[in-house]
Formats: sequence, C-alpha cells, structure tokens
Amino acid sequence: MSDRITAAETLVAAPPAAGSPHVDAGDAGYSKDLKSRHINMIAIGGAIGTGLFLGAGGRLAGAGPSLAIAYAVCGVFAFFVVRALGELVLYRPSSGAFVSYAREFMGEKGAFAAGWLYFLNWATTAVADITAAATYAHFWGMFSDIPQWILALIALAVVLTANLISVKYFGEMEFWFAIIKVGALVAFMLIGIFLVVTQHPVDGHTPGFSTITDSGGIFPVGMLPMLLVIQGVVFAYASVELCGVAAGETESPEKIMPKAINSIMWRVGLFYVGSVVLLALLLPYTSYSGDESPFVTVMDKLGIPGAAGVMNLVVLTAALSSLNSGLYSTGRILRSMALSGSAPKFTGRMNKGQVPYGGILLTAGFGVLGVGLNYVMPGEAFEIVLNFASIGILGTWGMIMLCSLLFWHRSRDGRVTRPSYRLPWAPYTQIVTLAFLATVVFLMWWGGGVGRTTVMCLPLIAAALVGGWFVVRRRVNDLAQEREDA
Repeated sequence: MSDRITAAETLVAAPPAAGSPHVDAGDAGYSKDLKSRHINMIAIGGAIGTGLFLGAGGRLAGAGPSLAIAYAVCGVFAFFVVRALGELVLYRPSSGAFVSYAREFMGEKGAFAAGWLYFLNWATTAVADITAAATYAHFWGMFSDIPQWILALIALAVVLTANLISVKYFGEMEFWFAIIKVGALVAFMLIGIFLVVTQHPVDGHTPGFSTITDSGGIFPVGMLPMLLVIQGVVFAYASVELCGVAAGETESPEKIMPKAINSIMWRVGLFYVGSVVLLALLLPYTSYSGDESPFVTVMDKLGIPGAAGVMNLVVLTAALSSLNSGLYSTGRILRSMALSGSAPKFTGRMNKGQVPYGGILLTAGFGVLGVGLNYVMPGEAFEIVLNFASIGILGTWGMIMLCSLLFWHRSRDGRVTRPSYRLPWAPYTQIVTLAFLATVVFLMWWGGGVGRTTVMCLPLIAAALVGGWFVVRRRVNDLAQEREDA
C-alpha cells in the first residue's frame, strides 16, 4: 500500500455503510485482523489500567475505604459512556469512533474538538504511563540507580516499536497484557479472600471488617476526600472507549461488540470495587501510599519471597498496556481527522503494515516531553499529567454522550434507525451522565491544588481549540468540497 493516501482516493475505496448516509474518509485502508478474543481482551484491558494498579494506593491513603464507593459510582457512568458508544458503533462501525460520529452529528467543528480533546487525554496519559513504568522499575534494586527519565524513555521506545509494526501485533500484545492483568488480579483476590476468611495476620493486623472499623470506618476522614478523588477515579476508567475504536479493524463488530461491552459492568464490580474492598480489609488505609502500588504493598507486608516482585512486574505490564492502547487509539483518531483536514497531513499516513504511523509518532512525541518532565520533576510528574488527562477524558466522554443524545433525537425524527443494541433509558441517561461529568469538573476546582490549576486552564484549552479551528477551517472546507464533487 502507498505510504500516502489522499482523501479522494480513500473515499473511492470506502463505500457508505449500509443504512448510513455518512462516509468517513478515515475508515478505508485498515486490515481486519482483530479477532473476537482481541476485542474482548482489549475491553478488559481498557477497564483495568494504571489508575487502579498505581493510583489506588494514594487514593486509599487519602479517602480510606470509601474509595470503593467512588469506583462504583464512576464505574456506572463509565458503563453508560461505553454503552452509548457501542450503540453508535453498531449503527456505523468506524475507526474514527466518536470523532467520526461527532462529524456526522455536530459537523466538522464538533469532530475537531472531540479529536483534539481525545489527543489531550492520551498525550498526557502517555506521560502518566511512562512515569508509572519508571516508578515501578525502581522497585527492583538493579534499576534503583538509573534515573527515572531514562527508564521512562526505554518504556516508550519498546511500546512504540511494537505499535508501528501492525494492528495484529498490537492486538496480540494487548491480549497477553490483559491476560497477565486479569490473572494477577484474580490471584490477588483469591489470596486476599483466603487471608480474610482465615484471619491470617498481615503486618500485625488481623484482616476483616475490624481493620476498617478500627481505622475510622468507611469515611475515616469524612465524605469530602471521597468526592475529591473522583476525578482521579475517572482517570482509572480512561480506556473503556478503546473497544469502540478497535471495532473499525475487526470483522463482524455487530456480533463481537455487545458481548464485550456488556461484560465491562461486572468487570468493574469485580476487579475495581472488589479489589479496593479487599485492600481495605487487609490493611489500614494509612498503610498505603501513592509511591507504591497497593497490591505490591500487601504482598510486601505478607513477606512471601518474590511475591511483591511478581506483582510489581504485573503492574508494570499494566502501565505498558495503557501506553500501548493510547498510541493505538490516537493513531486511528488522528488519521480520521487528518483526512478531513482537522489534523496535520502527516498523521493521515499509513505504513506497509496498514498502521497510521503519523498519528502514533505525534503522540509518542508528547511522550518524549513526558520524559523531560520526569527529568525536571520526577516526584510530581504523575499527579500533574493525571489532572490534565482527566480533563481530556471528561471532554471525550462528554462528546460521546452529546453524539448519543443527537443520535437519539435524529432517530425520533426518523432520519436514522437505532440498532437493537441500545443505551437504556435514553435520553435521561445521557443527560444525567453529562451532569455527572460537569460535577467532576467542579470537584476538581473545589479541591484546590493541581486540580484547581488544571480547571483554570480550561479557558486556555478552549482558546487553543478555537484558534486551531480557524487555522484549519479553510483546508477542512476545501476537502469537504472535494468530497461533494467526487
């Protein structure tokens, strides 16, 4: 395949989807190498990431056992978001995902905003992931003397190389990453349940509800800290929409997607809420910290030779998995935008492996900036980028729900037909979810510190989006005219 694909050539290769008048130039040229097992594991991997394996430690220390409630509430809304995206995917599968739907229902301005908010999400998440990977590596003595920024650079180089080869390599890597994460969490939960049932001491504490009650109860520091960690909990669910992007590179998404999406709900309940409850039962919340994965903390306290090292290897895998997913999804989203004029031309290019390498390299470039951040302020890098990533996530989720709401309105007018797989209780689900996302932004501001600084940057982000639109609008309009004339 040619290294460069023009919008006109792509449109010739991409006939309109059945039942949909909309054609997305970015949907052509991809291989359909992702199988059912890949999509199912990508959905799992999206629901289990760095936010749980690393972020849960600091949040437990700050909010106590009430963190489980925060995970449960955010998990419900994350499910609504991915269910809304799933309905849109079954209406018209697209590698451009919500950017493609924003283009159809809100026009090019909406697609421009959706795409660049998503890029903000993953560009900053990539920094968080390589920071987490470097932090985990320092657990082992052989890496303790290596500067954090060098370890971050190595992590980025390894994942970038694998992502550029082909989507099949991405799928296989994510499949095995997810297997490792799920297997480790299941093993940890079985060990945790055994310790609670047998009352086996952990670091001098007897596991059980007494561990919670003796440490101040479910809300040891009040309800406010639980509310304030919600923005960080949202970050933990940042990848749930990934299966919607992957749908464009799989055969028979109408059969695979509903099963993958529906299973997210029980995964949230089992892995997120269940594991946090177990962590709270095993040790007092004051035993955890943001400097170490809480799962590693428990294994370390148990004193089982090598157990903490194995768990640390697993959480390192989770960070690399998240980075892998971010490079994959932004490459596809940016290509959809590039072929409509909303992103730089080079991000629309594909290599011989049918991988949109331009967008992947752009995201990796911001990861390199993250390496610099790890050099300048290694102790604060994770918290800074987590807050900016949360803004990108909230914007992305908001755009998905707006597209879903507009789709519902068009179906009422008879202009589109909703698939049988639908978001329940529409349009109230979309409205309530949008209200929840707005509340999270308020809580970020209310909590002060880095969160408030991040929210105060919103006018700058909005100004950048407006300014960027004025830069690209002529090219967008020219390409739109080409499509009409083709």
